[in-house]
Amino acid sequence: MGYLIDTCIWVEVERGAWAHADVMSMTGDAPVFLSPVSIAELYFSAEIAREAGIRQKRLVALQRLQRKPMLTIDGETGVIFGRLAAAIKAAGRSHRYRVQDLWLACQAIQHGFRFLTRNERDFTDIPGLDLVVMPSATA
Repeated sequence: MGYLIDTCIWVEVERGAWAHADVMSMTGDAPVFLSPVSIAELYFSAEIAREAGIRQKRLVALQRLQRKPMLTIDGETGVIFGRLAAAIKAAGRSHRYRVQDLWLACQAIQHGFRFLTRNERDFTDIPGLDLVVMPSATA
């Protein structure tokens, strides 16, 4: 079993609210994987930073993070996404505002990984997702 980590967790690590040790306290010895969705979200955050120092700090943090094994988005991921989006729509909710979250959830489901987030509300209604919620940062 492994873990896929939500982008929000990596943002908190980059900001210093959590340390890598805090994440490891949740994942233990299980392998931790990175999604191209998180890479896109984190690069976007770096690119729109108003200050050069913040941009550089974010890019350096992202370089460190990219040492983790990277998952791919493939045809099977797409099938899972379509099924989840349809299930969410059938339940009377919209999937449109949460496309990135659904891609992350699909990858976790596809690979049988647990999904670590601090945004429980964004993921509780996703069938088949093994959700683990990180407690609030204290820093």
